Amino acid sequence: MKNLRSKAFITRAVHAGERVPPADFTPVVTPIHPTVGYTYNSMDDLDAIFATTREGYVYPRYGSPTVTAFETAVAELENGEAAHAFSTGMAAIHAALLVAGVRAGTSVVTALDVYGATFTLVNRLLSQLGVTAHLVDATDLAAVEKTLEQARPVGLLAETISNPLLKVADIASLAELAHKHAAQLLIDNTFASPYLCNPLSLRADYAIHSATKYIGGHGDVMAGVVVTSTENRKKLYELNKLVGSTLGPFEAWLGLRGLKTLSLRMRQQCANALLIAQWLAVHPRIARVNYPGLSTNPQHALAQKLFGDKGFGGVLSFEIANADRATTFRFMESLELCQAATTLGDIYTLVLHPATSSHRGLSAEERARVGIGEGLVRLSAGIEDAADIIADLEQALG
Repeated sequence: MKNLRSKAFITRAVHAGERVPPADFTPVVTPIHPTVGYTYNSMDDLDAIFATTREGYVYPRYGSPTVTAFETAVAELENGEAAHAFSTGMAAIHAALLVAGVRAGTSVVTALDVYGATFTLVNRLLSQLGVTAHLVDATDLAAVEKTLEQARPVGLLAETISNPLLKVADIASLAELAHKHAAQLLIDNTFASPYLCNPLSLRADYAIHSATKYIGGHGDVMAGVVVTSTENRKKLYELNKLVGSTLGPFEAWLGLRGLKTLSLRMRQQCANALLIAQWLAVHPRIARVNYPGLSTNPQHALAQKLFGDKGFGGVLSFEIANADRATTFRFMESLELCQAATTLGDIYTLVLHPATSSHRGLSAEERARVGIGEGLVRLSAGIEDAADIIADLEQALG
């Protein structure tokens, strides 16, 4: 502002230091822009930004520089044209489904063992709004094609690595089948992260993340992001202007910070998860271990094809033999290093009881159909020393 010193102190206190003209430097770290409004010297510029005929910012529900930086970084790592960030991973999934054409009178096909909230979103909320939902084992390609032929859906939704049974999706084959039947393929890539897999490179139409998990990586931010084509990103933008699931600048900055160490963290977490899975696989109290990195896993070869030599993910699940809910709870309460928390992808090793948390929204019959019993525990490997994690599991199992 010109002639600020001629203004009253209270006016100067409000405006001093703000809207400083550009200088001949660029900050090394993207700054946080918490402002709600933006001003321009020309109202024509403001009008053009509202009309989307030029780039710029007018209001955080429409975007902010910090959020744009985060979106640009995720799109780059996912080999995508563009990305749109959201306040949560569930908001990202919901928006992607709507932009893919899911609405009253249409149908959508979903992998049987998706995240519990995704299952409930599709099979409860969207069904109540007139969408016909179909469930299928995404690893059975013949069953997938049969379902697509019968349902004629607008979208097929699956997870790169499923939550919590760790089934790996053959994304390229699913994309071929989906497009053959005029459906779009939506892949939740949260468990794999951009480090292990890029679904768009395998012809998926949308790669979706709960950025709360591996992208953020430190258990201190909630966010979601959809990576897709530039055209689809425009649709997501217009939709979110109305529904307002906006990612804040502080959260975007934390997500951007997390991306910088994603490969380092994932490398350690994948290595730890493999060692833990191998140890659990021969433990007398463990009935079953779900982890694609085990050579005995039926999808081990597919996982190697998808992920190469980078690892098999940082999450595994295991079933305590003959354990009821109380027995499983006592095991989790006996852990000292590993933390019982309802998230994953953190630097700490975390355990969760799917039947009472991530998949609580499913009925007992639905959980049984999926394969989630009372003795099932999901473990997200942290970056601690694997020997320390295993020692903690050993003392808790007795």
